[in-house]
Amino acid sequence: MTKYLIARQLSGKKLVTNEGEDFGRLVDIAVNEVSGRIENIVVEPNPDSPLATKLRKDDGMVHIPYESVLAVGDFIIVEKRNMTY
Repeated sequence: MTKYLIARQLSGKKLVTNEGEDFGRLVDIAVNEVSGRIENIVVEPNPDSPLATKLRKDDGMVHIPYESVLAVGDFIIVEKRNMTY
C-alpha cells in the first residue's frame, strides 16, 4: 500500500546521507508540470557539511535529483554518491 504525504509535511525535514552525514533541511520540491513527477528537491545546506558546501548553487541552495532519495520518515535519507546535480 502506498503512503501519500502532503508536501507541507515534508517542508523543513532534515536530510541525512546514507552514510549518516547531516546534509541540511528540505525547503522546496521541483515538480515537472507536464508529468507531475518530482524532478528534484531543494535543500538549505548544513554549513558544517563539506559536501553540501561543495554542491551549493548561486542561490545558496542545493538541488538534489529525486532519484537520490532512498527513504522518507522522520528524516529524508539520500544516496550520497548520486548527489552530483
